[in-house]
Amino acid sequence: MKNNQITIKDIARELGISPSTVSRALKDHPDISTATKKAVNELAEKLNYTPNSIALSLRQSKTNTIGVIIPEIIHFFFSTVISGIEDIAYDKGYSVIVSQSNESYEREVMDSKALFNNRVDGMLISLSKETLKYDHFHTIHERGMPLVLFDRVTDAINCSKVIVDDFDGAFKATEHLIEQGNKRIAHLSGPSNLEISRNRLAGYKAALEHYNIPYHEELVMGDFTSEDEMVAKSVAAKLFALQNPPDALFAINDIVALGAMMAAREKGLNIPNDFAIVGFSNWRFTSLTEPAMTTVNQPGFEMGQEAARLLIKQIEAKDDEVIEPETKVLKTNLIVRGSTIKK
Repeated sequence: MKNNQITIKDIARELGISPSTVSRALKDHPDISTATKKAVNELAEKLNYTPNSIALSLRQSKTNTIGVIIPEIIHFFFSTVISGIEDIAYDKGYSVIVSQSNESYEREVMDSKALFNNRVDGMLISLSKETLKYDHFHTIHERGMPLVLFDRVTDAINCSKVIVDDFDGAFKATEHLIEQGNKRIAHLSGPSNLEISRNRLAGYKAALEHYNIPYHEELVMGDFTSEDEMVAKSVAAKLFALQNPPDALFAINDIVALGAMMAAREKGLNIPNDFAIVGFSNWRFTSLTEPAMTTVNQPGFEMGQEAARLLIKQIEAKDDEVIEPETKVLKTNLIVRGSTIKK
């Protein structure tokens, strides 16, 4: 245990019960059995447990400010998330400070330290594409800072999370392409370290398997760490150069799908008769492409609202109240447009 500081979670782990049960037992709550109270108090005394004074002092000196770390402000999805966060935060009397990591792990570390040092009451975080280590978040979380992860999350941090059902969204996107008669469906993938990328790839594979369509490794390319349509265009061109090229594509996001659309046009293919395309996120431009792009819509505003609610619930919890981490999973919906409906 770091710094030999015994916590309620340590006692809970030793006894095989929940932290909230330990907290209530220490407060002599009537709902807790005498046997459990005895076991908890004896172990607390044995381990020299004392309440976390740092966490208590943080709660007692509220700034009514929430810190938000996102990968990119220019990303339409994240801008809608911020709007949802602000909708709840301002209504509850909190100000919002937004930092962007620019997809940089180093910037993310600096942002988290800056927000912590400025004594925000809690943080809402979406991980950068470079983030493979989480010590910076573990440190501030252990010092009493409430955290909620959204969209890009990790199980390495024991905190509440708000995500969309990426697997289901990808499954529906691929299923739609199959229902339009496509047989060789490619996938331009995202960074393999991100859970959203792995889940979307898994949904794509599951749809192929469900409809007895063979999975071909050569049709999965990308591992995109950059949302640049020109990079995506170059990768998509490699798909068209295959001896047996794809007749459709599901992309990790709309920018990547746009690059594939550009490559298809350069190849002289008709969209969607020769080549069908589905994106993911429902950026504003997707309704303006020619043809308009079929895409998976993510409820960004709702995600921001849910993340803010979960964080404020932690911030405003009483000192003797333990809030158990929870994961909210939001549904996506497929928006069908001209890039997939053959004429």
